[in-house]
Amino acid sequence: MRRTLSLLAACALILGACTPKPVAPPAGLNRIVEDGGTGPYKVLMLEDPSLEAHTIFAPQDLAPFGRGNKLPVLVWGNGACINSPWEHYKFLNEIASHGFLVIATGYIPMTDDRYQGPQSTSKQQLEAVDWAIAQNADKDSPYYGRIDVDAIAAAGMSCGGLQTLDNAADPRFKTLMICNSGLFINPAGAVPGMPMPEKEKLQKITVPVIYILGGEQDIAYQNGMDDFHRLTKVPAFAANYPVGHGGTYAKPHGGEFTVPALAWLQWQLKGDKQAAKLFQGNPCGLSQREGWTVEKNALID
Repeated sequence: MRRTLSLLAACALILGACTPKPVAPPAGLNRIVEDGGTGPYKVLMLEDPSLEAHTIFAPQDLAPFGRGNKLPVLVWGNGACINSPWEHYKFLNEIASHGFLVIATGYIPMTDDRYQGPQSTSKQQLEAVDWAIAQNADKDSPYYGRIDVDAIAAAGMSCGGLQTLDNAADPRFKTLMICNSGLFINPAGAVPGMPMPEKEKLQKITVPVIYILGGEQDIAYQNGMDDFHRLTKVPAFAANYPVGHGGTYAKPHGGEFTVPALAWLQWQLKGDKQAAKLFQGNPCGLSQREGWTVEKNALID
């Protein structure tokens, strides 16, 4: 009996030694959104003191990530050039819960009140990329060796989409996701403070691009679809869901827009072949999902 107990105790010690201790991201202000998301990794929305004017969505426990399972990165720009992801935090939180490090431009939304303050800039997306790469290389960071710096996506909604297109030529981006946005056909419709790249900027894009738009009632529809039809040298996909310019970001877990956004990132940044089926094939999976209309160029399949 005593020998049996000793063996059990030894096994427990061995198992305990093999179980990685939880590793939490450093956080200043922080908030748990929708129970951490529906994905396999519960997320914490936080501000990190080392990255001013950004909101991070990171797994509450970083221990599962490292060699063989690294965190791809999504850097996000907000609508109306607002310097807080107050409209998009449910959408971004849900994406992060599926094993992504999401870094949004601007200050953490601790309430649902609209942010009041100076506008964000395109440069903030690149600051987020610089920070993620530095954290991955810093032996004193809990993110050390856990970030996939070769799998970084840039994305944004409305003005944030323009900021993304402003940064589109950065060679560190593996894919782009443009939501409710597109370069202006007629610049007279722009809001002051928005970046205003010309359509020629599209020819500098060298990575796959997805446009997620709100259908013909979306004020960015014409601009976004015009962009899409000009992209002939890189894989390009356009997905429309008839909800207008506001999208579904504020719905639980980001609503319907999360479906193609998450699948696109899983395909482009993680090589997920199952997720790719939403975009590949004729008909592709997304076209068979209620409410969606799609177009894609010949380089998708």
